[in-house]
Amino acid sequence: MSDRKKILICGAGGFIGRNIAEQLSARADLEVYGTYLHSKPPDSNIRMVQADLTQPEAVEKVVQEMDILIQAAATTSGAKDILSQPHLHVTDNAVMNSLLFRSAFENGIGQVIFFSCSIMYSSSSTPVKETDFDASVPMHSSYFGAGWTKVYLEKMAEFYSTLGRTRYTVIRHSNVYGPHDKFDLERSHVMGATITKVLTAEQGKIQVWGSGQEERDLLYVSDLVNFVERAMQQQQPFQLVNVGCGRSISIRDLVQKIIDSSGRDLEIEYDLTQPSIDTRLCLDITQAREVFSWQPQVSLEEGIQKTIEWYRNTILTHV
Repeated sequence: MSDRKKILICGAGGFIGRNIAEQLSARADLEVYGTYLHSKPPDSNIRMVQADLTQPEAVEKVVQEMDILIQAAATTSGAKDILSQPHLHVTDNAVMNSLLFRSAFENGIGQVIFFSCSIMYSSSSTPVKETDFDASVPMHSSYFGAGWTKVYLEKMAEFYSTLGRTRYTVIRHSNVYGPHDKFDLERSHVMGATITKVLTAEQGKIQVWGSGQEERDLLYVSDLVNFVERAMQQQQPFQLVNVGCGRSISIRDLVQKIIDSSGRDLEIEYDLTQPSIDTRLCLDITQAREVFSWQPQVSLEEGIQKTIEWYRNTILTHV
C-alpha cells in the first residue's frame, strides 16, 4: 500500500491550478490528480480527468478517495466581462464550490485549500488586513456579484470546517501573474493583457484602458504556489489569510515597467472610454508571514522579466 497522499487539483488546466500541478507533481510523497474542463495540461506526471464540476455526479467521482483537495477551478475573466457580464462570475462558481465542499465533507477529505480573492475589500490607501473587510460597507459596484459570491463561499468553508475533520485554508490572494496566465485581450487581467499589447505592438504605441491611476497588488505565481505548500503542512481547522506582494503599483507605472523590461520603444495612450475599475488596493500579509513563515520571493521586476521570457518562448514561437 502506497504511503503517498492523493491530492486532487481542481482546475489543473487553468492558470493557478496548472502551476500548482506542475510543482506538486515533482514531489515523491504525493500522487497528483487534476481536473480540467477544456484544456488538458500535457504534464505526464498528473493523472488528468475531464470533469464539469457544476455537475454533482462528476464532483463525486473525482473527490472520492482523495486526501487533499486544492480548489483552483473557477469561471474567471478580465475587467471587460466583470463590467459587461458580471453574472458570469456568480452562478457557476457558487454551484461548483458548493458541490465540492459538500463532497469533501461527505467523503472525509482531510484538507481543502480554496482560492478566494481580494475583491471584497474596499479601496484603500493603506494595506488591508483580513479583519478589515466589513460586510456592512457597500462593496464596489463592479465587484458586487463576484465579491459577495466569494464571501459566501468563504463562510461555507468555515461552516463545513465545524462539521467534521476536514480542515480549510481560504486564500485571499492579490492579482496573480506568470506562466500559463490568460494573455488574450478579451479575458486576461492587467498583466497578461499589457504584456500581450507590448510584445505584439506594431505601430510604435499601445493603448491602455482607463487613466492608469488605479493601483494593484501583484504576486508572481510561484510565490502563491509556495504558500500553498506551506498551508498544506500546517493547516488548522479553518484559516483565512491574505497572500500578496504587500504593496501596490499604479497601472501607469506597471505598463512602463513592462515596456522597459521588453526592450521596446513604445508610446502609451490612455483610452478613457474603455472599461477600467478605479480602485487602489494592497494586502497586509502579516498573518502569512508570522503564521506560515511565508513571504514573496520574486520581485515585480524579476516576475515581469520571467513572464515576458515565458511568453516569448511559449506563445510568440507558436504564432
